Amino acid sequence: MASSREYLDFILEQLSGLDDVSWRAMMGEYILYVRGRIVGGIYDDRLLVKETKSALKMMPDAERELPYEGAKEMLLVEDVENRAFLCALLDAMADDLPAAGKKKNGAHSGMTIVSEKAEARRKT
Repeated sequence: MASSREYLDFILEQLSGLDDVSWRAMMGEYILYVRGRIVGGIYDDRLLVKETKSALKMMPDAERELPYEGAKEMLLVEDVENRAFLCALLDAMADDLPAAGKKKNGAHSGMTIVSEKAEARRKT
């Protein structure tokens, strides 16, 4: 089951207090970036994040779920209604992760990443 655009919009609204949030669509799901780092994504209308030191500290009892068959387990964020927690979580996680968007040989991956501000301009 693909994720809905409405759920993506809800999560982006919850993250509106955080700078440099972007996303890209991939096979009916959405990958989320903070400061150019992949922090997680929306899979089947669930917010799943990478298992980082900060994520484990802030969500020690989080359930681990598969975003899709054959993938590595990720942490389920259940408290998506708590805007302050969500922003703090993803901000802390971004510090734990390497920057995304470059292949090992230094070339860009060719992905199009949509920032929240660009998306807002497109809607107007």
